[in-house]
Amino acid sequence: MRSALPKVLHPLAGRPLLSHVIETARSLSPTRIVVVVGHGADQVRAHVAAPDIEFVLQAQQLGTGHAVQQALPLLDPSVPTLVLYGDVPLTRASTLQRLVATAGAQHYAVLTVEMADPTGYGRIVREAAPDGGRGRVTQIVEQKDAGPAELAIGEINTGIVVSPTAQLGAWLATLKNENAQGEYYLTDVVERAIASGVAVLTSEPDDLWETLGVNSKTQLAELERIYQRTVADTLLTDGVTLADPARIDVRGTLICGSDVSIDVNCVFEGQVVLGNDVSVGPHCVLRDVTIGAGTRIDAFSHLEQAVVGAAAVIGPYARLRPGAQLADGTHVGNFVEIKNAVLGAGSKANHLSYIGDADIGARVNIGAGTITCNYDGANKHRTIIEDDVFVGSDSQLVAPVRVGRGVTIAAGTTIWKDVPAETLVLNQKTQIEKTGYLRPVKKK
Repeated sequence: MRSALPKVLHPLAGRPLLSHVIETARSLSPTRIVVVVGHGADQVRAHVAAPDIEFVLQAQQLGTGHAVQQALPLLDPSVPTLVLYGDVPLTRASTLQRLVATAGAQHYAVLTVEMADPTGYGRIVREAAPDGGRGRVTQIVEQKDAGPAELAIGEINTGIVVSPTAQLGAWLATLKNENAQGEYYLTDVVERAIASGVAVLTSEPDDLWETLGVNSKTQLAELERIYQRTVADTLLTDGVTLADPARIDVRGTLICGSDVSIDVNCVFEGQVVLGNDVSVGPHCVLRDVTIGAGTRIDAFSHLEQAVVGAAAVIGPYARLRPGAQLADGTHVGNFVEIKNAVLGAGSKANHLSYIGDADIGARVNIGAGTITCNYDGANKHRTIIEDDVFVGSDSQLVAPVRVGRGVTIAAGTTIWKDVPAETLVLNQKTQIEKTGYLRPVKKK
């Protein structure tokens, strides 16, 4: 991988390769999960540690058979053992369920696949069948140890196997490293199983890409696109409109209601929920957000750990940071940033504003260039703006401060103390309050 990061921790769809494998393993409800670690063991442990995971160290990397041998003391001999690989992230649970069912409690089962170009993979060698079909498996021969006849075989070993655990230890103990790699191959267990009278059966995945591993950044990029295209196909099947299925990245869970549309180059991370009739413009990033029905998110908007109500308009170029909670019918426009703040129903901040640590009521207008001054250099403070307040452009509200219901704040005003309801506030050199002020009304 040409990287200091252990291979199995390189991200695919925003999560380490190994995390994908562990998640699939969990879906099979195993009695236990054992992760064999070697290179970068401490990093791997730190990234994927969980109460249901046990780790075992393979101090010397002496092959796949040797790796499984290290795990033997932690395995449950009363149930079969499924062997997976930390750099093969896309195997479907349904494929593994089929393989486990094929093995049953007594047989040894291998996941195999036919490849047009099997170069580099171990070949499945079978005995000739009288009826011309597939004969029984007799051995698996690695590429570097294969002769011309074996190299012509197109059926390859994926390395994913199910073995009766009680016998696995005895078979592994007899492995030898007399091969081109000088390693103890798990594939050699096949011959031991056959010699013990255990049938070696095979099963195949639905798609070849389920068995592909990662050994380079190029292969990682190829699997990323396969993963994203699979996600896109699922979204399309569910009725989501994608402007271009090849230009969407889902790095977590994306849940969509009906009639959702997503433009190009959008990234969804963590848990994202889009309600009915939501539209997401191009080049948006949504991370751990919930969006209400009928809301429109315009281009280049960035939303993180936020909740947006129904029929809202966000962007373009808007940023919602953690703790932003926007009610129904709100508008947040160009270059507006909202952090740890509540925006009431129908309130608007359409241009060039920062709203942090604030509680803003309903039907409030935040003028262009307005900021809440929430940080005093040591502590954060909260701004409270009640319903129906009009904040003129280029105003500053120095927290902690409360602005009463129906207040009008003139452009360029700095608010540094509480303002009573239904007043006009404007600055000269001092804060001025005028009671009984009548706000202008829109001319027909």
